Amino acid sequence: MSDPIGAPGTGVSRREFLAATGTAGAGVLAGCQAPTDQGSVQEQSTTSAARQQNLPTTSPPEVVNVDEQGGSVTLKTQPAFHEVHPLETMGGPVELPRVWAFQADDRDPSVPGPIIRTTEGEDMEVTLDNTEGMRAHTVHFHGVQKAWKDDGVPTTTGITVDPGEKHTYSIPANVPGTHVYHCHFQTHRHIDMGMYGIFRVDPKGYEPADKEYFMTMKDWDSRLNRMMAGEDASYSPRTRKPDVFTINGKSAPRTLHPEKGSPLIVEQGDTVRVHWVNGGYMNHPLHIHNHRFQRVEKDGGVIPESARYDMDICDLAPAERHTIEFTADSQPGIYLMHCHKVNHVMNGSFYPGGMLSGIVYKQVMDTDIFAQLMEYAGYEV
Repeated sequence: MSDPIGAPGTGVSRREFLAATGTAGAGVLAGCQAPTDQGSVQEQSTTSAARQQNLPTTSPPEVVNVDEQGGSVTLKTQPAFHEVHPLETMGGPVELPRVWAFQADDRDPSVPGPIIRTTEGEDMEVTLDNTEGMRAHTVHFHGVQKAWKDDGVPTTTGITVDPGEKHTYSIPANVPGTHVYHCHFQTHRHIDMGMYGIFRVDPKGYEPADKEYFMTMKDWDSRLNRMMAGEDASYSPRTRKPDVFTINGKSAPRTLHPEKGSPLIVEQGDTVRVHWVNGGYMNHPLHIHNHRFQRVEKDGGVIPESARYDMDICDLAPAERHTIEFTADSQPGIYLMHCHKVNHVMNGSFYPGGMLSGIVYKQVMDTDIFAQLMEYAGYEV
């Protein structure tokens, strides 16, 4: 089991989570019924072709502290099966039968890819290992200023990592902030197949908040993933019509799963810092219920205090990164965080679903309503 619990970052531990849910919550978990609906994204199961090929199933993204690894990390390419929301609750199941995942060192493959974290001034060596790959790839890092040959764009650098090859990029951590990385070979398809992730450079003297979380939004046209899995589906980027909307690769209610999803678990009085990244191709106006936040960074640039103001919705363009901060000063409860394009908060024809997660106060984890949400998400104590 992963530790800590919640979205990638610094949440509560699994032991704290289990203690907070209490025996009453566990009892309700065993007995409540989750809503089901026939309006799932796919009209028929998409699992058979992928399962017959024995693909690994993706895991949630992990934070990889490159400083603790001597300044180096290896990213492998791995075709995988991706469970967006595997249950029949709330418009599920929602599944992507084929993705192309990044796998850091000996960890599990994940979509989004691992959160690569380092410190300002600590240069990295990132090795793209495509020795077992079936198609060419590269890696492009946003934000930092690097040598021409390390830009990761094959058409301008002449460097492509073909199947059976490895290539090491030198990435200087010279621009602090939250950035993104992705494959830049046939970008229009490879990002849409899952080859994207967060790159975080902590400034020197970085002061963490009480709780810190990373969240990547993504819109998907599942026809591409089904076509790549060998199913009877036809896709063109010119006629892209997204039908799956995710936070850290999951759709609600799976987003609320404490280990497979990305709830923001807080305690009253906490200062909370959230790094929002848009890994998709559409704008997503993100809204938090019952809390006012300030945007403190944009694309790694620090926003002066004189230019900050309280807000409750923030629009992210494709590849844009916003870091927000707020105080968990509401009455303890469960409050939604979601895209405010309402059709992005759906699983097929079922509402709510999609690009929706929530702020969960630790103080209410022993309530019946929290236990019911855990049942929808598929969490078992």
